[in-house]
Amino acid sequence: MNKIMSDNISEIEKLELLHKSQVFKIRGRDKQGRKILRIIGKFFPARLVSVDLLRRYLEERIFPKLEKKKFSVLYVHTGVQRSENFPGISALRSIYDAIPLNAKENLEAVYFVHPGLQARLFLATFGRFLFNAGLYGKVRYVSRLAYLWENVKRNEVEIPEFVYDHDEDLEYRPLMDYGLESDHARVCHPSSIESPISTYSMRCIS
Repeated sequence: MNKIMSDNISEIEKLELLHKSQVFKIRGRDKQGRKILRIIGKFFPARLVSVDLLRRYLEERIFPKLEKKKFSVLYVHTGVQRSENFPGISALRSIYDAIPLNAKENLEAVYFVHPGLQARLFLATFGRFLFNAGLYGKVRYVSRLAYLWENVKRNEVEIPEFVYDHDEDLEYRPLMDYGLESDHARVCHPSSIESPISTYSMRCIS
């Protein structure tokens, strides 16, 4: 959605759109009995929702439900593209800073599904600087859904069909895990290997 269209939508309408998109949903439990905050990155309307509006949504509708009990985050990175649905690193840091202290203390695990090469490299390099060591140490990379079910109750959490499709593609084309092949069966140009963080798109290494 372009900026002109975005300017014509009120903040209340944007909040409702964010809610209906179900980017954030509290449902199900992991095998430790902890509530799950499921986040589907592909559904996030980054072009429409500002950081301030996102923080307001989380503060009003999500954080109050998570402050009193232990919980886990299930973040699905499948299909995230920088230009479409990735809020940006500064936005992520801003959102993290806005999380109430009680919620931060009760967050016990972050299951990061389909992280891809670039996400792994970035977090390994800058994760400790952007987030505190406690949160960084809670991240669990999940390269395949089969590994997710070792920690999460499968029948209690909804996973979109496109995530299953991508998971199947990874089984048949394992080079996608290393950024050498996209889910469009396209091989990235060899010259891009010299600078993986700055050159690969989030889609190319999803």
